[in-house]
Amino acid sequence: MSFDSFQLHSRLNANIRALGYREPTPIQTQAIPVVMEGRDVLGLAQTGTGKTAAFALPILNRLQEGPGNRLRALVVAPTRELAQQIYDAFGEFGRGTGCRGVTLYGGVGINPQIQKLRRGVDIAVSCPGRLLDHMQRGTINLRHIDTLVLDEADQMFDMGFLPAIRNIVRQLPKQRQNLLFSATMPDDIRGLANEILRNPETIRAGFIAPAETVSHALYPVEQHLKRDLLLELLKHTDTESVLIFTRTKHRAKRIGEQLEKAGHKATSIQGNLSQNRRQAAMDGFRNGRYQILVATDIAARGIDVSGISHVINFDIPDTVDAYTHRIGRTGRAAKTGDAFTLVAREDMDIVRRIERVLGSPIERRRMEGFDYNAPRPARSGFERGPRTPRRSGAQRGPSSHDSGRSRSSSQGNSSSGTGGGRHPQRHRTSSPASRDHGSSSHGSSSSRSRSSQGNRPPRTVYSSR
Repeated sequence: MSFDSFQLHSRLNANIRALGYREPTPIQTQAIPVVMEGRDVLGLAQTGTGKTAAFALPILNRLQEGPGNRLRALVVAPTRELAQQIYDAFGEFGRGTGCRGVTLYGGVGINPQIQKLRRGVDIAVSCPGRLLDHMQRGTINLRHIDTLVLDEADQMFDMGFLPAIRNIVRQLPKQRQNLLFSATMPDDIRGLANEILRNPETIRAGFIAPAETVSHALYPVEQHLKRDLLLELLKHTDTESVLIFTRTKHRAKRIGEQLEKAGHKATSIQGNLSQNRRQAAMDGFRNGRYQILVATDIAARGIDVSGISHVINFDIPDTVDAYTHRIGRTGRAAKTGDAFTLVAREDMDIVRRIERVLGSPIERRRMEGFDYNAPRPARSGFERGPRTPRRSGAQRGPSSHDSGRSRSSSQGNSSSGTGGGRHPQRHRTSSPASRDHGSSSHGSSSSRSRSSQGNRPPRTVYSSR
């Protein structure tokens, strides 16, 4: 199947070809026709499956008809990084269509966002907290919304945004199309879907058994030796780009700093960073300035970087779903990748659960020459305290989130860099997989002239990069 079979607007097809995409991904094949029919969709899909294009293309196609210069499509995402990625995807696919868009998230100033909204936009990509700010100020008009997209719904639940989402939905027109995407389906998200969606088409894509594309390995080690073992692993492993997961933001920051001191091109992202520093870290990881990115689950959610060769779990996650989601950052689109997990004795329960899902034991490895009997230091900054399980359904207020500490300061909608810096070839070659808003093949975008559609006046939205 090709994109031509969807009968999209000619401008959209031209942009798709210019971006180098030839064949739609499975979720695009399933979702685009359903969305174009106007039906509600419940999409179970992970990052990297092409789900952004699965809703962006039909939305852009619909916006070519009917009145312009009014907000008709609202996309809600849990983090600023994901919101910006979605906005950039709309920009790439929507060049020359006359559609106008805005991103709304915290950590930056609200006034430039207000100015854009006053000038008129067709699409808003927003985080819940900042959207509520605009609604309370009366600076956003939601009366004409005909399409609502909730992306990474399970992560919005994890971040305490469900009350905010319900508040937002209550103030939207009742006659609208609803698209909800989630990597997992906990009871709370299933309840939300039942509340919002009307006779939805359920689409499941991207849940390829990890063992088919990813090589798993466990490295048993005492807690106080994890950092030293991590350094040895990185020293003796050929890597292209590495994503390291930690349990806490403080540990992510500390490991990033220690890797940098050890001579690695490493950085970290966590909630304490300013928006500019977070964006600089992400851009550096994408373009190859940094080979290693250290992050927590929340900070890394929605990160869509092609060509990640290794995922390393410095701390094993608490659930099988979280493990699957982490390692889904490598081995994409049937390409190979490696997932290493440093495990202590108290981690064996979750290890057994992961192995049951994988259907086979995970290989245990030891690093040759590493001193596993080194004495425990008097004090270790990497000691993990006891786990404190969060009560089911516990919620945190949205005011402290939008993937950051503040929902105010100065706004910008600049596109994040997507350069493809490469690193020396490793023994197992991995080709970059498609970005989340793309499909199974790649190409570079080129400048394209803007064209008006029908009687709509040409309007400038997404500037060429």
